[in-house]
Amino acid sequence: MAFQLQAATSRHLAFARTLTHQAMGNYYRQYDLCWSDAGFDSAWAGRENWLICRDDQVLGFISLSRDPKALYIRELHILEGFRHQGAGSWILEQMALKARTEGLGLLRLTVFKTNPARRLYQRKGLSIVGEEDCFWRMELECCQ
Repeated sequence: MAFQLQAATSRHLAFARTLTHQAMGNYYRQYDLCWSDAGFDSAWAGRENWLICRDDQVLGFISLSRDPKALYIRELHILEGFRHQGAGSWILEQMALKARTEGLGLLRLTVFKTNPARRLYQRKGLSIVGEEDCFWRMELECCQ
């Protein structure tokens, strides 16, 4: 059972918003941040969004942006019942390949300091390169 990416559209917005809110809600409360559906929706509209699938099942989604140097993972969420099955590792490998293919030197993301996903990111080669309040900034060099 291989994983695949499928382009997400506006009809997947409610799924992505709900999954993100469920996955990040505890961190927002922990750090006294305010969740905004409108903010999420606005960000979604300006990003490249993909569903993470296995066979006909949607497991989660990833949301991307770019600048001239880097591919940014803005959101990466897997439904709870599908975590720890390799989808996260697979998607990080795919995004590193995508960055290299597009001639971008870096893969970057930001993660809450208390989010255990940080360990996965580090296992996949991303390093902590900075911090902002409750976040670690992480990156991976994607040389060609």
